[in-house]
Formats: sequence, structure tokens, C-alpha cells
Amino acid sequence: MGSSKRSGSAVLTRALAVVAGAVAALGLLTACATIEDSDGTIALLLPDAKTARYETFDRPFFEERVAELGDYRVLYTNADGDAAEQQQQAESALTAGADVLVLDPVDSRAAVVIVDSATAQGVPVISYDRLIAGGDLAYYVSFDNEKVGLLQGEAFVTAMAERGTPTGGILMVNGSPTDSNAAQFREGARQAIDASGVRVLAEFDTPGWSPDQAQDWVAGQIALYGDQIAGVYAANDGTAGGAVAALKAADADPWPVITGQDAELSAVQRIVGGDQYMTVYKAIRPQARLAAEVAVALIAGDEVTAPLEIDGTPATLLDPVAVTVDNILETVVADGFWTVEQICTPEYAAACEAAGIL
Repeated sequence: MGSSKRSGSAVLTRALAVVAGAVAALGLLTACATIEDSDGTIALLLPDAKTARYETFDRPFFEERVAELGDYRVLYTNADGDAAEQQQQAESALTAGADVLVLDPVDSRAAVVIVDSATAQGVPVISYDRLIAGGDLAYYVSFDNEKVGLLQGEAFVTAMAERGTPTGGILMVNGSPTDSNAAQFREGARQAIDASGVRVLAEFDTPGWSPDQAQDWVAGQIALYGDQIAGVYAANDGTAGGAVAALKAADADPWPVITGQDAELSAVQRIVGGDQYMTVYKAIRPQARLAAEVAVALIAGDEVTAPLEIDGTPATLLDPVAVTVDNILETVVADGFWTVEQICTPEYAAACEAAGIL
């Protein structure tokens, strides 16, 4: 693939002049002021702050790897769940002289406009974590998202079977309708759930992955179905947290089986405490580091290869891992994702001891 560097001091001067009055809101003034002294500029555009992983892991892992590879500038923004805001952030990054965009889209379809705009300016786009639904993408790095859902569904069905055949059914709290991954999670989960014969009472596509909206919806279903709810398939840990809050407010008994995804610290603690049955651990460090490496390679004009091709785009899909109380030490702790001390706070110390974590 060719270099994405844009040459010509006149072009750079004009770009910097345009950006000078606007970059303060993005916190990019220092980076833009010295952009000509760096090896290149990478824009990292993440979708929301409601999902804890982005600020806690993706951004720092990405920036750490970029710093190891050279004197590159990272222009970071978070769209806070607003697709229009993300488009504006992308346009500002392009104006600021970004040589490559690493984009995790709020809305997979709406983000095609960003890709087309970048491509028109000779700037490659790496689709990060979520596959953008079109455009000339340079690379895609994520996890096997259908497998994520399948792991959730299989663990869910296993737990349900261990408790005996449910007399009621389950709720499905799916992900955001604008997230291309959410459909794959659901498809994978339904493979296991449908094959098991477990009855689905109701489903909900959670706008923006909002834990609050998940909580409100589950609360409404509790009013309808009460103790018929034997399980809640929650597509990620944020929506699982919302479901748990609704069930606790209703004093649910017996307690349903609840799934999750992302191995958030609060979710791992809920698993230890018995409020959540499982989560899916995705090793974000290698994902973020690979995205950084590909971005730097694109700036240098190096050829980028991948083990897969998805919709014509070179792609790497990493393997997710199911986490229950039985393998916390072998997964998230062994990888340094969370420490025993972080998980086993005083509130969870007794539960950690009972689980063999302490």
C-alpha cells in the first residue's frame, strides 16, 4: 500500500492555519503546533465512554505502542456515543493533518462518510473493533464477534441446564442497533440458545449500549414476567450491570443466569459475588498494539498483510475467551488485565476466598 503522507509545505501550512482556531476544543494544539517535527500523525477515534474498556485499555495500550515505534503524534477523541460528533471529530483530525485514521465507529453505516472523506484526501482508515459498513478500508482488526456470542450462548445454556429445565424463559438484552458487532454477538448467541430449546420471552436492542436503558427495559419485563425470568442474555457487561440493578430492585428470586462481555472489573466482581454468571474476555492489548503497528506501517508506506480478508479488507480477528468464576485466575489475572487485589476488595474478600482466588 502506498504512503499516506501528504507532501508540500504549502498544504501543511494551510492546514495548520485552518486548525489553529479550532484545535483547542479537541485538546490538540500542542500536537498540531509541532506536527512537522514528528514522524507522522495518527488519529484515534473511539466511540463512547459508557463502555469502560476504551478509556481504561484501548487508548493507553494504543498510545503506548505508538510511542514505542517512533515520534508519532496521536490525536485522540471520544465521540461519547454521538455519530455526528464523531464525524466532526474525524473532519477536524483530517484538517489537522492526520496521516491515518484508526476509527471505532459509533454507527457502522454512518461512518462510511468518514471513510470516503479520508480516502478522497489520501488518508487510509483502519476499522478498529467494529467493521465499518463500506468504503475503501485499509485494515480491520477485531475479535471473532460471532464466536463471542457463541461463547456467551454456550455458557448461558450450560448454566441453565445445571439449574434444571426452566419453567419460564429468558430475556435477551442485545447490543446497540448501530453497532455492526451487536448483530454478530446476537447471531452467535442464538445458535446455542435456539438449539437448546430455551424460550425467549422478549428481546431488546439497547440504544448506544446504554446500561440505564437496559435497566429500564429489564425492569419493565420483570413487571410482565416476574419469576418466569430464568436468565438474562446481556450482550456486554454494561447492559449486564443494568439488568442486575433492575433485578436487585425487584428482589428477584430465584436469581437468573446473566451473561456479559468485556471482562470489566465490576463484572468480574459480580461474577465472584454470584450476580453475573460469565463474561467474555477479549485481550485488548494485542488488538490495540496491532492497530498501532498497522497505522505506523501505513504512514511509512509499507505493505500491510493480514491472515484474513473480510469484504475485501485485510483483517485480523483475535480469539475471545469465556470467563466464569472457575477460571478468573487463568484468564484475566494471568494476563495482567486485572490483579487479585483489584478484584478482591474488602467487599468481595469472602467471595474471593470461597472461589479460591484468595
